[in-house]
Amino acid sequence: MEATSGNDEVISGELTSVAHAVSLPAESYGNDPDIEMAWAMRAMQHAEVYYKLISSVDPQFLKLTKVDDQIYSEFRENFKKLRIDVLDPEELKSEGAKEKWRPFCLKFDGIVEDFNYGTLLRLNCSQGYTEENTIFAPRIQFFAIEIARNREGYNKAVYTSVQDKEEEKGANSGGDEGANSGGEEEKGANREGEKEKINKGGEKEKDAYKEINKSGEIAM
Repeated sequence: MEATSGNDEVISGELTSVAHAVSLPAESYGNDPDIEMAWAMRAMQHAEVYYKLISSVDPQFLKLTKVDDQIYSEFRENFKKLRIDVLDPEELKSEGAKEKWRPFCLKFDGIVEDFNYGTLLRLNCSQGYTEENTIFAPRIQFFAIEIARNREGYNKAVYTSVQDKEEEKGANSGGDEGANSGGEEEKGANREGEKEKINKGGEKEKDAYKEINKSGEIAM
């Protein structure tokens, strides 16, 4: 996906900061700065693609992997009460949490490509990838939480916020005349636009899926 606005530059800048700030697992990367830099860039690219995706397509229609149904079913079977709109890092990183997550993650070894590769995960799903709102997680953990957020409607906040800003920007640039005379037409266009997004969502998902799966090539 190509950057189309100043907002994209802000996102890229924030992600660069995040990728360098997140602690990397020493047992996997050692102290090699080249490997750490490579991981940071891959993680940043993955996060940027995903955030643009949920900003441009209604998240409830997204398919992130070929086995979303299985991931979601297993996730909610094992983590029925886990709050996913705002994550508690202790529910992911404490020793007790790791013991519970480990068997879940290993179920997808050989099913989800690169299931244990490093990924950036947002704590508060209504916010973006800032240093304070981001933690390091295995890819299958990212998929489990983000698929659940999409299906349960939590990521809708990001999509709605971005779309509202785009509509406001369009209204301001269109002038008073366009805003007043084209109101009904704009509503109809928006409805048609939503249908088009839904119909074309499959193509966007395929492209995004390819990008997401190309983005984290450094193993945990």
